[in-house]
Amino acid sequence: MNRTDIIEHLRIALSAVLNKEFPAIAAEMRLFEDLALDSTSVIELLMSLEDTIGLEIDPDDLGPEVFRTVGSLSDYVESGFAKAAV
Repeated sequence: MNRTDIIEHLRIALSAVLNKEFPAIAAEMRLFEDLALDSTSVIELLMSLEDTIGLEIDPDDLGPEVFRTVGSLSDYVESGFAKAAV
């Protein structure tokens, strides 16, 4: 799965979790400040990603830097797929 696909999955998941339609999101958008994500919606977002794209999430890998921007979260997802492929 490439970065464009991951960001599209994030857009769909964020729209569902936040009950708000996002026609487009950019990698530099901040999850908390720009998209109004909160601690509860982070958990819902991660569960949604696990269900829709089959990502195995290791809570030990989740630092605050993962949730800084759409790009940082997409990097985390991409690295999760890379680890799974090995």
